[in-house]
Amino acid sequence: MRITISGPPGSGTTSLARYLAEKHGLDLISAGEVFRQLAKEHGMELAEFGKFAENDPSVDRMIDARQKEIGEAAKNIIVEGRLSGRMVANADLRIWLSASLSCRARRIAGRDGMDEEGAHAYTENRQRSESTRYRNYYGIEIDDLSPYDIVLSSETFGVDALGVIVDAAIVSFTRQREGAC
Repeated sequence: MRITISGPPGSGTTSLARYLAEKHGLDLISAGEVFRQLAKEHGMELAEFGKFAENDPSVDRMIDARQKEIGEAAKNIIVEGRLSGRMVANADLRIWLSASLSCRARRIAGRDGMDEEGAHAYTENRQRSESTRYRNYYGIEIDDLSPYDIVLSSETFGVDALGVIVDAAIVSFTRQREGAC
């Protein structure tokens, strides 16, 4: 089974992806982790590297192409990233997580050791930067959720509840694929 999990920064995509990968024995590839590693390798903060990526399309294109290649070739994988639901053409289940900007900023502040005001500005700028890049590089409007099979609020549901919802979708998909009623 190929599952993609996408959502804006701080929406909990990585947490849900890890939960599902562990529970179902699936491999996991995360575009965000690749992006963070590249920022570190370039000696840049994440926001600074995002600006760099705006002027160097090869950064996003490399991450997206690699994610697409791995995701489409694997049989049992979760591909987590902002564009994974659009890039992995043969995905079986595409999930989008949402949460308000203030909720996501609180999470990012706690995760990255920032104050909430700084995390709010950082998250808003990052989201704007990514939206611009995706529009310019691929003609994608990131707010268009039509490619996704499931859209869930990670502000309403914690990772365990999200996992239960997605588990039900996985069971349903598996039964449908096996021809059960």
